[in-house]
Amino acid sequence: MYSILAQAQAAPGGLQQYASYFIFGAMILVFYFFMIRPQQKKQKDQKKFGDELKKGDYVVTIGGAHGYVHEIDTDTIVVKVESGLIRFNKNAISMEQSKGAGEKK
Repeated sequence: MYSILAQAQAAPGGLQQYASYFIFGAMILVFYFFMIRPQQKKQKDQKKFGDELKKGDYVVTIGGAHGYVHEIDTDTIVVKVESGLIRFNKNAISMEQSKGAGEKK
């Protein structure tokens, strides 16, 4: 009699185990679509922005320096500011602020 009860109780436990796997998989998908994928897209857009910069573009650095692109090397950019020239890494140029800031030539 105990073996029949043990078998009857084992079936719902297996269904509960599959439900927990489903919930865990759903959580992974939610993390991917709401956290990982947007971050990858932002990094891709930032890299594309850095590659498309050209001499004379008005840019704003992450630190807040405003200026015009004077020279572009492979991974650095020389920005002309009021007091002179400053060399920055390409990833130090803020895409959002540079696009939002109007050209003030």
